[in-house]
Amino acid sequence: MLMRREFIVARIEASQDGSPYVYVTFNDPKEYKPDRPTMNPFGSNVTSIEDLMKNMPKVITNIGFMGPGLTDSPTIKFSMHEYQDMGIKVGDKVYIEIQKADASGGI
Repeated sequence: MLMRREFIVARIEASQDGSPYVYVTFNDPKEYKPDRPTMNPFGSNVTSIEDLMKNMPKVITNIGFMGPGLTDSPTIKFSMHEYQDMGIKVGDKVYIEIQKADASGGI
């Protein structure tokens, strides 16, 4: 059985540990918002450590917006070579296909 779904490239991030990988996050085309402002998880009015501590519940709530893999959207890790070969950029329409391998390991 083969499943094919359409997505929009929503975010492309380099690996946090400096390894040669790229994380690509995909959104459903119906949910993609290209002009979404970058959200500050610490809140817009944090100017001191006291403000930060007051806003800590908000920080914990918004932490899901930071970093690869911390989102409801599918995120795939690609090698730098794979990423460069694909030539994709934020906003591109892509299709992801998933096919279950048979018991022998083949398709």
